[in-house]
Amino acid sequence: MTEERPNPDELLARVEREQTKARRGCLKIFFGAAAGVGKTYAMLLAAREKRNDNIDVVVGLVETHNRKETAALLEGLEVLPRQQINYRNTTLSEFDLDAALKRKPSIILVDELAHTNAKGSRHPKRWQDIEELLDAGIDVYTALNVQHLESLNDDIGQISGIRVFETVPDTVFESANEVELVDLPPDELLTRLKDGKVYVPQQAKEAANNFFKKGNLIALRELALRHTANRVDAQMLDYRENNFIREVWQVNERILVCIGTNSLGERLVRAGKRLANSLKADWIVLYVETPELQRLPAEKRDGILRILRLAEQLGAETVTLSAPEMSDAIIRFSNERNITKIVMGKPTRRGWKRLILGSLVDELISDAHNINLYLLGSKKSDGKDELEESLDRKTAFPKLAPQKKAMTGYIVATVVTTASALLAYSLFGKFELANLIMIFLLGVVFIATRFGRNPSIFASILGVAMFDFLFVPPYHTFSIADGQYLITLLAMLIVAILISGLMANVRSQAKVAGHRERRAIVLYAMSKELAASQSEDEIVRTAIRHLYSEFSSQNVILFPDANGRIMYPADLAMPESLHAADLGVAQWVMDHNEIAGQGTNTLAGAQAVYFPLSNKEAVLGVLVLLPVNLRRIFLPEQRKLLDTFLGQIAQAITRVRLTEQARKTQIEIEAERLRNSLLSSISHDLRTPLATIVGSASTLVEEDGSLAETEKHDLSCAIYDEAQRMSSLINNILDMARLDAGAIQLNKEWYPLEEIIGVVLNRLQKHLEDRQVTVKLPAGIPLIFVDTVMIEQVLMNLLENALRYTPEKSAIHISAEAQPSAMKISVADEGIGIPKGSEHKLFEKFYRVKNEAAQSGVGLGLAICRAIVEAHGGTISAKNLPAGGAVFSFIIPLDQTPPIMEQEDDD
Repeated sequence: MTEERPNPDELLARVEREQTKARRGCLKIFFGAAAGVGKTYAMLLAAREKRNDNIDVVVGLVETHNRKETAALLEGLEVLPRQQINYRNTTLSEFDLDAALKRKPSIILVDELAHTNAKGSRHPKRWQDIEELLDAGIDVYTALNVQHLESLNDDIGQISGIRVFETVPDTVFESANEVELVDLPPDELLTRLKDGKVYVPQQAKEAANNFFKKGNLIALRELALRHTANRVDAQMLDYRENNFIREVWQVNERILVCIGTNSLGERLVRAGKRLANSLKADWIVLYVETPELQRLPAEKRDGILRILRLAEQLGAETVTLSAPEMSDAIIRFSNERNITKIVMGKPTRRGWKRLILGSLVDELISDAHNINLYLLGSKKSDGKDELEESLDRKTAFPKLAPQKKAMTGYIVATVVTTASALLAYSLFGKFELANLIMIFLLGVVFIATRFGRNPSIFASILGVAMFDFLFVPPYHTFSIADGQYLITLLAMLIVAILISGLMANVRSQAKVAGHRERRAIVLYAMSKELAASQSEDEIVRTAIRHLYSEFSSQNVILFPDANGRIMYPADLAMPESLHAADLGVAQWVMDHNEIAGQGTNTLAGAQAVYFPLSNKEAVLGVLVLLPVNLRRIFLPEQRKLLDTFLGQIAQAITRVRLTEQARKTQIEIEAERLRNSLLSSISHDLRTPLATIVGSASTLVEEDGSLAETEKHDLSCAIYDEAQRMSSLINNILDMARLDAGAIQLNKEWYPLEEIIGVVLNRLQKHLEDRQVTVKLPAGIPLIFVDTVMIEQVLMNLLENALRYTPEKSAIHISAEAQPSAMKISVADEGIGIPKGSEHKLFEKFYRVKNEAAQSGVGLGLAICRAIVEAHGGTISAKNLPAGGAVFSFIIPLDQTPPIMEQEDDD
């Protein structure tokens, strides 16, 4: 009963899937072979039925293509207005995603799942709009033609000769909650096309001569039917998994071929291929590796690899499982994959051997319910059938260890058994015989633990013989006087053999567990390092190092250039890296996404093995391994480990590339935002002075004779002031550009601060006429080592900022404070202060605080201040004053001792 209990992990995964489904809307796709089969019509009929059931249904976007019967079904349904997007002097109508999210109906109809949105839309593809609707909990009805599935794009192009550019990822189709097939025979569809019910007459004629050929429609119909059938099969498997159904359902043929370590394996694979072709069924080739089979010699394990590769070439899915019990593993796998037919070798044991040792076939017949077994017999000339031996969990195991190691085991078994006999003989008469038997069994346990099954069985037989010779009357003979000792010796032999078998299995399983633990540690170490890698170069170096450590093979990862041609990485000086890969073979692997090279059936003359490094979307590169021993790569467990390595490397590379792409996109977005801000600011701030200049100049030109001298002077001054304003604006932009490019070289000299402040106040005298400006400098203030022109610019920008953002006639305060190794200079005002949270943003380019008192500006003044101060090695900050207003302070470091100013002698 315990085997039928649901797995806790499966229960947790099921709960998580149900929670996700509960939060997400349901997607229903009306699926068809081509345009005109009636997908939109069927979708509208379904929508009207839902509306009749008082469900809130809204039409987001439906394309009727001027079909009257389709347009008639829209009557009575709420239709959302379309979004109008201007693109290249053309107005395009698109689905309004924001309006749909705001309306949030129970069901919304969005036609043409594969449609490409116009530029300016939130998402480039309509299926992405639908994903957002589903995430918002809205159910969606949509329509899709089979030629728009991404995985069929190449096949459709080959069939029809027309490349379809609007595609939908298969994951979207597979994640749909419901797919309704809308089918129409090709002849009826051609009749509808001819009657003008699909396209207008001119388009219908072109379509009939190109895409809508009868052969194309038949092929498309078959693809649509097959995809729908595959989806139904997947839904059936999901239902069985969610409801923990282990019984096989005979709804779709699926064949399992079980192979072993004999020549019959190839015949089984070919027979399975023929059976799968005749039934048009999926087929799987399975090899179950028990602890006993893991001790097979290298040549037999290599034979398994050849059979598995043959199966892959014939189109089978190959699976290798590790399990202690063969029959249990086959039955469990068959139930999980809904296997309906099993093909395997016919048992060769007869009579008492089959009765005592058992048979895998008998166990499967007994326990595999609702599964048909097909048995393939061996030829007479083959002699003993090894398939039964290799598949049966109860088989006699061959002597697999090297001869030298086997002899060592038997010698040690003899020594340990003899030592056990001597120890028991020294205790004879002091302990009961049952206690002395334990000494012999302890020796058997030791031999089984260290040397495996066969030496331990030998130790068991030898121990029974010695026990009979030494401890059973008559002593020192192998005769048995009392019949009860015969039972004792037989029980001792059986127990010893059972213990030897159990300990050998424990030893083997411990060895397997150790290998698995080591592989888990290796995978964890590599995944940890890959997760911490921040660049492709780090990922490649990490991967090469771990691959070399695990497979003892020099290797290299090759990537394509911008033209898709494989090239060697530059500056990859590592002892583990390979420097002699064949780029031609690597290019073939890159183009075909298939393994090639040594040990394969493609370009087998190559010295290395070439593996495609790919994700679900594309081939990223090629891994080249130069194997010391092919078995280190192609053994089933090693190949699984290598495939896991490749998957982790591909994921890490994809992650880094997506991160880099996101970073570049963010930079582009930020650059575009700054460009737009700059253009917006410049266009606004240049328009006002230009208007004044143009107006004043036109007045001077047109009315020069009628204007008084004072009026002419005022107009000339206005032109001058606005030109100065424009010049200041352009200079700020140029200064910022030079500072960002690092093109400005500081000309530092020792200057008194009071002189710098005086020069700035003198330049701004006209603007400061109505302001009270106080300057507070401490006595004995030292000189500062600065570029005086630059620091004057900082003070001017700070004062202009205070003038711009404070009320007229309000006071401005300039102060300085000598600090250890630095000078702090502050400009304070009595305005409304800085908005909370904007203290740091003020120094960003093009950032301006919205203030009614503020005059025009580009938002570069404070950014220039920060750049100049930081170029001097200082810092600048801003904060609000407790009494009101704001203070801007910058600190200039004094890294050197100021010179002593010589005082002039009084005459």
